[in-house]
Amino acid sequence: MARLVSNLEVWSIVKAAAPSVLSERALLLDVGYRPLSIVSVRRAILLLISEKAEMLHAGEDSVRSERIKLNAPSVIRLRYQVAAPYRRRAPLHRKAVFARDGSLCQYCGRRAECIDHVHPRSKGGQHEWENVVACCRSCNAAKGDTLPENSKFKLKSAPYAPEPIAVAAALRRGIPTEWDAYIVNPLQLSA
Repeated sequence: MARLVSNLEVWSIVKAAAPSVLSERALLLDVGYRPLSIVSVRRAILLLISEKAEMLHAGEDSVRSERIKLNAPSVIRLRYQVAAPYRRRAPLHRKAVFARDGSLCQYCGRRAECIDHVHPRSKGGQHEWENVVACCRSCNAAKGDTLPENSKFKLKSAPYAPEPIAVAAALRRGIPTEWDAYIVNPLQLSA
């Protein structure tokens, strides 16, 4: 792939691939092997062909044109240092909270069905990662809007804000096993 590839050939590769292959995702790493984002296979192929990235792990599917056949990338690494985008916090929503807490009630350990604000919003608590946990209906109803210090309910683990890339990977259907080496604290979605 050392030779320069024409724009027409790049377009024929991207256009010829099955839509399902191009809609798959690839993990994009920076020069230091830290996850930057999750990109489409189409974007990953364009980075590979333009020699801005190198393939670390290939998927099972392949993408071909008249002259080039490439394995669909699963993990790619940029060849040069880029300014990392501002790492905002992961978006807070129900599925992400359940993924972080393993779908278990953080008060009693049973299967979680709803989310609870540890410090109730009615008493000044914020809707943020450090104040929201997964819980079962009975614990949520029994706790009500009592403050943690006045409640008999104790948390099994302290709530925390997970890495945005871990949340994105958990919400994706089926995380490839080759991503595990690069995502530090992977979250698991349970059915």
